[in-house]
Amino acid sequence: MSQLPFLLVDAFTTEPLRGNPCAVVLDADDFEPELRQRLAREFNQSETAFVNRAAPGSTEFTVRFFTPAEEIPLAGHPTIATVTGLLQAGRVALPATGAALTLTLHLLHGPIRVDVLPGAAGGPALVWMTQRPPVFGATHAPEAVLPLFGLTPDDLLPGAPIQTVSTGTPQLMILLRDHAALRRAHVADAAALGRYRAESDFFSPHLFCLGGATEQGHTFARHFGTPPDVSEDPVTGSATGGMAAYLWHHGYINSPEFIAEQGHDMGRAGAVQVRVHGEREAIASVQIGGTGVVVLEGGLRADL
Repeated sequence: MSQLPFLLVDAFTTEPLRGNPCAVVLDADDFEPELRQRLAREFNQSETAFVNRAAPGSTEFTVRFFTPAEEIPLAGHPTIATVTGLLQAGRVALPATGAALTLTLHLLHGPIRVDVLPGAAGGPALVWMTQRPPVFGATHAPEAVLPLFGLTPDDLLPGAPIQTVSTGTPQLMILLRDHAALRRAHVADAAALGRYRAESDFFSPHLFCLGGATEQGHTFARHFGTPPDVSEDPVTGSATGGMAAYLWHHGYINSPEFIAEQGHDMGRAGAVQVRVHGEREAIASVQIGGTGVVVLEGGLRADL
């Protein structure tokens, strides 16, 4: 029986079983959206990427991202995982000269640019994803939002707005005062969070604070979901992009380049390299970068 290849890739890490896992299904042209959704539930990762066939030597690929619950327009760790998977499967290759490889991924809402650089000291390739120009959405009342996570307005960094920001997928940005508040956070009532989300303008909430989990990091974050999506996403890329735009726009960071850390308390430590381009009031784009590690390769039955 013929099979379609898939890979399980840990993104934003150089070590297997760290970072954020993502299933990447290749040659998925014939899979209708309903089957892709069912497969995403079967893999049960925070996201699954479906990559269509491309001509040999092509640098353009059509890709779609699905959570266990729905299709989403853009996602960071699946982008890192997709490109890592394409390299592993021999669908693309870095130039022998050591120069960067530039790819175009055609996503649900249009193309994005991805630049791939050789890894340091023979390590995994570094993948840079250029996200969309940020859109700053609604602000939210702390007294309505914080109890959803078992927190109070005192846990918010004083003066920090709770705001929806999108660099391709809208996320709820919640800047907390310190690591202790972040570690106390939990989804206090999944049904209430689901209702608030349904009535609002964001896909999922991103809680974070200044100061990394290690000496190398500059921010530390957690990202929550509601069933049937995973309850907590270890290391997030699109939300990190929105967080970077938020921090730069509102003046909470002094440098537009920093390291975002996430997942350490889940045993899945990951690091995201971040670059913000443009002035605080006129951000042109956000780039997030990271490496991926393939931990599993297999085949899906072609007669699904």
